[in-house]
Amino acid sequence: RLWVRTEPFLVGALPAPPPARLTPHYLRKAAAYARARADQGCFPRLRWPCWRHIACGKLQLSREIAWLYFELFRGLLGPAPPLRLRWAEAEAACASAEELERERSKVRAQTPPKAGGARTVPKGEPRLTRFLLFLYVQQLHKVSLRRSLLGDEWPSPRTKSPSLTGKSAGGNKNWNDQEHLAFVQSHLLDMLELLLEPEQLSASSHCSHSSLVSYEAVCALSFLLEGTISNSGTVWPLHELALRQPCHGHSGYSKVSRAFSLPKLESWLRSSLTTNPLGMTVCLKAGKKLAWAQQVEGTTRRAKIACSARVVPQVSPMVIMSQVYRQTLAKSSDTLVGAHIRIHRCNESFIYLLSVTIEKCRNSTFVLGPVETSVHVQSCDNIKVIVVCHRLSLSSTTGCTFHTLTPTQPLILSGNQAVSFAPFHTHYPMLEDHMAQVGLATLPNYWDSPMLVCRDSGDTSVFRLLPPSDFYTFVIPFEMEGDTTETPGGLPREYQEALSQRERKVQVWQRTVKEAGLTRDQRKQFQALVEDKFYEWLVQTGNRQQLDSLVPPAMGSKQAAG
Repeated sequence: RLWVRTEPFLVGALPAPPPARLTPHYLRKAAAYARARADQGCFPRLRWPCWRHIACGKLQLSREIAWLYFELFRGLLGPAPPLRLRWAEAEAACASAEELERERSKVRAQTPPKAGGARTVPKGEPRLTRFLLFLYVQQLHKVSLRRSLLGDEWPSPRTKSPSLTGKSAGGNKNWNDQEHLAFVQSHLLDMLELLLEPEQLSASSHCSHSSLVSYEAVCALSFLLEGTISNSGTVWPLHELALRQPCHGHSGYSKVSRAFSLPKLESWLRSSLTTNPLGMTVCLKAGKKLAWAQQVEGTTRRAKIACSARVVPQVSPMVIMSQVYRQTLAKSSDTLVGAHIRIHRCNESFIYLLSVTIEKCRNSTFVLGPVETSVHVQSCDNIKVIVVCHRLSLSSTTGCTFHTLTPTQPLILSGNQAVSFAPFHTHYPMLEDHMAQVGLATLPNYWDSPMLVCRDSGDTSVFRLLPPSDFYTFVIPFEMEGDTTETPGGLPREYQEALSQRERKVQVWQRTVKEAGLTRDQRKQFQALVEDKFYEWLVQTGNRQQLDSLVPPAMGSKQAAG
C-alpha cells in the first residue's frame, strides 16, 4: 500500500492561495523552459538565478515571493544543522543587497547527498522535478469556486478548521491527511504530466496512452509518496517500492526502456493509495494518550493530548494538544524532539514546550523551544508566542504578539489584525544547545521585517513593532541544567535602553524608600500597602492565575511523564 507523505503538505504548502500563475499550465511551460536551458543552470539542478528569472519573468512573481518558495523548498529537504548554520553565517556577513544576491546565487534547490536508509532519494535524481512538485503542492490552498458555492470552502479570512475527530471541516488543510490524499488522487495525472520528458508529450503538452515515465520522474514522486509491502513495517520511497516484488508486476516498469508505462503506473498508484498510517487521523484514533494536562474541575472542557508512535525512525511523530484550559503546562520531553506539534483550542493557559501549528487558541502564552522548521498560528485571539524558529507564519489572528528570533521574514497571510512583533526576550539554560542542534543561529534575525504575502494583507497597518516602552523581558519559571544565562544575541539597542531606564527608576525608588527614615511599624505598614496593591494588580491583569498554576499539583493529579 502507498500513502501521501506528511511533510510536503504540512511544512511545504504555504497556507495561502497560490499566485495567479502558479498553475499546472504555467508550471508545464516553466518545466519546458528550464529543460531547454540545462547549460544555464536550470536542469537537472535548479540554480537561484534561473528560478528567479522564471519566477519573475514568466510567472510574474515578486523577487521576495520567488525567494520565499526557493528557500522554503531548500529547508524542506532537511539540511543538516551545521549546513544551516553555515548558510546563516554567510547571509549575516553580507553587507548589501548585492552581496546577499551573490550569496544566494551559490545555492541550488537540490537533494542532499544520500546518507543511507530506505527513504533517501538517489543522488542522480533531477532536482528540478522535485521542485516542480513542490510548486504544484501549493495548489492545496487554491480556493475552488465550485466548492465555495457548495459551502465546502467559502473564501473567508476566518475559515473553519479541521476538527480533531479527523473529519474534514474545510479549514487547516496542512494537517489534514484526508485532504492530502484527495489532492493527490485528484491531481495525479497532472503531476505525472509535469514530470514527463518533452518527447513524451503531445503538441498540447499532454500525455498519450503510449507515454513513458522515466525512473528519475518516479524518484521525484518519492517526494510525495511512500509505502510498505504487506504491512512489513519497513517504509520504502515510491521509486524503490515500484521495483520490488510484488509491486514490480503492477507498476508498469520495463527493464528494456528503464521506464514505466504511464497508464499502468497511474492505475497502480490509484489502486494502492490509502490513508497515511503515520498521519493525524491515525494519531487521533489510535495514538498514545498523554496525561500531561490536568482536568480542571467545574468545567466541561476535556484536555486531550495524544502522540503517534515512533513506528519508523525517519518519520517525525505527531503530537496533538487540544483544549488545555486555565493552567500552566510545561514539558521538555523526548516525545517532543523532532515532532510535528499541533496546539488546538487552548484558552487562558501558559504553555511551555522546550524541545508547531497553534490554532483557535485565546488569551494564552506559548513559550516554544527552538523549532527547526516552521510555526504557523491560525485563528487565534490575544495570544503571545515566544519562540526561536526557522519560519513564522500567521493567518486570521487578532491582537497577538510575537517575540521571535528567526532567520527568515515572518509571513503575514490573510485575515490578521493588530499584530505586534517584538524581539525574542527570554532564555533557559539549554537554549543555545538546542538552537545548535536544529541549526538556528542568532544572525541573521528578521523579527522586525515581516512580509505581507496575501493581497488582502497588503495594508501595513495590520502590524506594528512593539514600542520599547511596552517591552518587558520574560522569565521562564523553571530550573534546569545548562550554560545559557542571557538572551541569545542580546536585545536591540532601543529595547535594552528601555529596560535600563526602568531599572534606574526602580533603583531611585528603592533609594527613596531607604532614605525616608521610616520607623519599623511604618515599614511594615508600607510593605503591607505595597503587597495589597501588587495583589490587586495581579488579579486585574490575570497574572495571579499564571502564578497559581505554577504550584505543583497534588500527588494524585501529578502530570504524567512522557
